[in-house]
Amino acid sequence: MHSLRRALYIALAWVSFGLGVIGVFVPLMPTTCFMLLAVWAASRGSPSFARWIREHPRFGPTVVAWEGERAIPRHAKWLAGAMLAFSILVLLFTLSVVWLKVLLVSGLTLLGLWIVTRPEPVRLAGDSARFVRR
Repeated sequence: MHSLRRALYIALAWVSFGLGVIGVFVPLMPTTCFMLLAVWAASRGSPSFARWIREHPRFGPTVVAWEGERAIPRHAKWLAGAMLAFSILVLLFTLSVVWLKVLLVSGLTLLGLWIVTRPEPVRLAGDSARFVRR
C-alpha cells in the first residue's frame, strides 16, 4: 500500500479513537461509532492497532459484537436511548424552526427504534472476546 494512504488511514484511526475516548466523558458525543470507524481505518493502515482496539477491555466487546453479528449490548442500547431522549428534549425546547424540529425529532426517533431492534450479543462462558447469537 502506498505509504501516504497508509498514513492517512492511521491518522483517521487515531483521530476516531481519540474522539471515541472523548465520547466516554462528554454527553451527546458518541463513542461506538468512532470506535468502529477507528477499527475500520486501522484495519487498512495498522492491523496491530485494529487488533489492540478489538482486544481493549472497555471498547473491544462492543466493537467485536457489532463486527461479528451486528449486535448492540443492552447497556449501550440504554445509554443511546437516554442520550437520544435528552437530545430530543433539547431540540424541542431550543429549536424554533418547526419543520427542522419535526425532521430532527423524527430522525432521532427512527434511529432509536433501529437501535432497540438490533440483537443483543450473548457472551460465551469464559470467553470475553467471542459472541454468539441465541
